[in-house]
Amino acid sequence: MRKIFISSDHAGFNLKEYVKNNLVKKRIKVIDLGPSNDDKVDYPLFAHKLSKKVQQNMKYTGILVCGSGTGMCITANKYKNIRAAQCFSLKSTKLSRLHNDANVITLGERLTNKIIAMKCVNTFLKTDFEGG
Repeated sequence: MRKIFISSDHAGFNLKEYVKNNLVKKRIKVIDLGPSNDDKVDYPLFAHKLSKKVQQNMKYTGILVCGSGTGMCITANKYKNIRAAQCFSLKSTKLSRLHNDANVITLGERLTNKIIAMKCVNTFLKTDFEGG
């Protein structure tokens, strides 16, 4: 199974913790890059941190969470070889892996409930790029 980096900003902190805890229960290696609480932070700092880590080890997958998922996605996609996809449904998630070979999923805590978000993460992790 892939190793995963996960990070958020303050608006995505609770969903990040929920996803992380669910993955750990499945014995998936998750490296939390912060923040450690829901105090206000600037989302780009955490998107940059995670993107650099994934860029250094392309065998890792990234999960970024903010209020909408948009800011994290825009920031992560500034990095060479990072293909971040903002996912909000199982179909958008599956297509991001199948067709775009996304290696970072971004989620919006304010827009996606935690059950759907976790289903998206599971779909992201089990779907392979179909090539081409």
